[in-house]
Amino acid sequence: MRFPSVVFLAALSVSAIGVPVMAQEAPKAQPPVMTRPDGATVPLEVTPPPAPLPPNRVILQVGEIALTAGQLEQILEAYSEAQRVYVNGPGRPQFIQQLIRVLMLSQEGKRRKLDETDRYRNQLTYSAAGILSNHTEEDIRKKIKIDDAMLEDYLKAHPLDYMQVRARHILIRTPGSSLPLEPGQKELTDAEALTKAQELRAKIVAGADFADVAKIESNDISTNTKGGDLGFFKRGQMAPSIEEAAFALKPGEISQPVKTSMGYTVIKVEEIKPVKSFEELRPDLERNLRNELTRKYVDDLKALTKIEIDPEFAAPRKGSFPVKPAQ
Repeated sequence: MRFPSVVFLAALSVSAIGVPVMAQEAPKAQPPVMTRPDGATVPLEVTPPPAPLPPNRVILQVGEIALTAGQLEQILEAYSEAQRVYVNGPGRPQFIQQLIRVLMLSQEGKRRKLDETDRYRNQLTYSAAGILSNHTEEDIRKKIKIDDAMLEDYLKAHPLDYMQVRARHILIRTPGSSLPLEPGQKELTDAEALTKAQELRAKIVAGADFADVAKIESNDISTNTKGGDLGFFKRGQMAPSIEEAAFALKPGEISQPVKTSMGYTVIKVEEIKPVKSFEELRPDLERNLRNELTRKYVDDLKALTKIEIDPEFAAPRKGSFPVKPAQ
């Protein structure tokens, strides 16, 4: 588990600073249980999280630097959720030792007057700018006002991202497919498989029932007995080529043969409906719209900011770069 840089931790470390009574008639709550691999059911011991420490309480003293619980909480806000869980759990001893090392060496660096060097000041400037940049982006995102009308407009502009499709398909196997050849099945060339898929599509367009043709002709053994029924799926659940074709169709429409890693597939969309209701989608819609509006704000800000880039600096460099040896 990696943690933020020494400069980051040092900068933050030195700069911040009754149970309801149940009615007698109520049934007694049953303790939680778990099932072991051998099938036995045993009580599950649930340990409540410890109470948070007072924010002004000094939790670590290293030399002249005292770190409070409140300061540590602010430092951890820069971590991902997974890192915070790790630091507050099994990684706590490792994290404490890293804090000690960072605070100890930062004080040693001051005694050596390393904080007065241009190298330190330039690196600190960029590190501090990165922290302030993150805080600014977070503040922009929080202060964006979003109402239901905006969410509805966003949903209308991105309908397929929040829809699910029920479709059927007929798959014709091609050489190299992961699908095994069935007993007595002829190995078709790529061209022959494409021709067969096109002929089957023409047969269906002329009036044949898609499900009946799929039961007889489809090489997908997981769906052919169900008339090629793929069930409902949303974006990200199917191969990209199948997904692109299916979401481009209206109910009742049939695709041209689509090439996949297993062969050529002909797709028919049966039904399209929302993944969830508007209220259920609200958190996702608000998060995605907020992210989009934040990106737009930053892009607009960039357009208004004077930016000059040295063309020689911006040009890609060829060859290797000399590495300055450590001193």
